[in-house]
Amino acid sequence: MTKRTAWFNALRLRTLPLSISGILVGAALAKSDGAWNSYIFWGCLSTTLLFQIISNLANDLGDTQKGTDNEHRVGPVRSVQSGLISTREMGVAILLCSVLALISAGILIYISAQTLTFYTIMVYISLTILSILAALTYTIGKNAYGYRGLGDLMVFIFFGGVAVIGSNGLFGIGFNPLTILGALTIGTWSIGVLNLNNMRDQVNDKASNKITMAVKLGFQGARIYHFTIVIIGLIAWCILLYLLYMKDNSSIYLYAFIPCLLVIKHLIRVNKTKEPKDFDPELKKLALSTFFTALLLLILSQLT
Repeated sequence: MTKRTAWFNALRLRTLPLSISGILVGAALAKSDGAWNSYIFWGCLSTTLLFQIISNLANDLGDTQKGTDNEHRVGPVRSVQSGLISTREMGVAILLCSVLALISAGILIYISAQTLTFYTIMVYISLTILSILAALTYTIGKNAYGYRGLGDLMVFIFFGGVAVIGSNGLFGIGFNPLTILGALTIGTWSIGVLNLNNMRDQVNDKASNKITMAVKLGFQGARIYHFTIVIIGLIAWCILLYLLYMKDNSSIYLYAFIPCLLVIKHLIRVNKTKEPKDFDPELKKLALSTFFTALLLLILSQLT
């Protein structure tokens, strides 16, 4: 593996579609309410992608420093772990991405400011800072919350609530109750992706004292947990599509259920999986299913 490949791997590009799924849903619901601003949409995407890249780079650094990324790990070799990227180089990259994220978020808030109250602007500034801190402290630091079983909660808050409800609010249309259902779906399915990752790494995480929900619950308990959260998200999505159908009197939204069939197929596959290493392909499938479900809703909202 070359250094260029190591940097490419450190970005973990396969995580990026999932990270913007909440933005797509929030924007779709804004469009269904008659609000659309391309600058806000693209600003939300760029800011969220930078947040995720910060998290990916920080995870590479933090897990290596704590010894979690080692030769016993089931997943791919990480960049700092391989020695091709030094801790100093990774630290500089994290700092650079953090500065870019602040700039992107600042521009986004400035564009949206004309439709926001002063209090709301302060909330978004606070969320920007909290998002960067959450990305950094998942694995970095003595009190890294990813090592204390809090990763699932934080994923739900930021991938679901902040991404869907927060992005929707930037379009200046006030609070839309339907965003709660969208946040519930994207939030729970994002937890599902993390849980698959943790089930895959369960043995090594436990040995490295990384306490995840999968470690707490055990293999079978984590599987039941996975089914529960994914099905909750599926139910929320069905309710959301029905309410959109009733609100706009348009059956076109019902097509957004089609990618959910992949989620159902995924659950069947997870039920048959016995070896931790076999969860890795399912991780990709659930992440992409979530992304394409959100993307299809955005496309359909543009057609109504």
